[in-house]
Amino acid sequence: MESLDLRVLGDVLAWRQAGRRVTLVTVVETWGSAPRPPGALLAVRDDGVVSGSVSGGCVEDDLIARIKAGEYDALAHPSMVAYGVSKEEAARFGLPCGGTLRLVQEPVKDVAWIEEVLQRTSSHQLVARTVKLSTGEVTLREAARTDALQFDGLTLTTLFGPRWRLLLIGAGQLSQAVAHMAKLLDFEVLVCDPREEYAATLGLEGVTRVMGMPDDVVLELKPDAHTAIVALTHDSKLDDMALMEALNSDAFYVGALGSRRNQVTRKQRLMEHFGLSAQALERLHGPVGLSIGAKTPAEIAVSIIAQIVQVKNAATAAPVATESSCVKA
Repeated sequence: MESLDLRVLGDVLAWRQAGRRVTLVTVVETWGSAPRPPGALLAVRDDGVVSGSVSGGCVEDDLIARIKAGEYDALAHPSMVAYGVSKEEAARFGLPCGGTLRLVQEPVKDVAWIEEVLQRTSSHQLVARTVKLSTGEVTLREAARTDALQFDGLTLTTLFGPRWRLLLIGAGQLSQAVAHMAKLLDFEVLVCDPREEYAATLGLEGVTRVMGMPDDVVLELKPDAHTAIVALTHDSKLDDMALMEALNSDAFYVGALGSRRNQVTRKQRLMEHFGLSAQALERLHGPVGLSIGAKTPAEIAVSIIAQIVQVKNAATAAPVATESSCVKA
């Protein structure tokens, strides 16, 4: 799931605690071109206020209208609804290329599961949530990276993962540009730079400075498969320390600034002096970023963020397990 969906759960929790009725909508199946993937969340409050999305907007408008009209007041258990089952309906709801969307809509009553999911994901745990459509009963369990959304028409299992995290080594101008763009993508951004001359000008709201030497910071962070680490100081004494630990971690992305010649020298240095294996060094993205002819710090930041997103999406792409009996509209 996307970390933005955790925000949806946060909004649902706040609304229910304020005494509002809330309907939670989950994308469970799509056919053709669909704007949101399976697992995407939308929460609709009883007055029509929304958090999240399941389409380009037209489906949301229909759900809002139905909820404000009171059609969902008697909804006791989760149920399934389909949009775009015909070419005409797909066009009416703005589903491109004849896309079809199947949703599970459920009234949120008990919020204990939301509190537990938010707590566990904040500790960088991956959680699977299963809901029975016949009763609304919810169970939670620890999930594996190989798990996928599952829907058989009777039960729905969705995954809630920790927020994506980016550790930047260095607090210079380029790091600040990367941090700003990563925040727009809802990454948790951490910056480590023991050089006060650079760190003193960091000053980005929502970006956390982590004190300590880079290798110690990486070890303490315990990088997981939701963590990216990028070394941007151009100082081998600092960058290499971080890379030494990052390349032996579970981080899904490790990158380093520098020319192709510098990367060759760096890999030789990491192998000869720090004992890194050739297999570990193959994980290093360097020169960091996609090749887009970037020149300025902002352009280089775009290339770095684009490559991180590319690797993230490739790593998290997974099929949705559904029963064939549920595919028919």
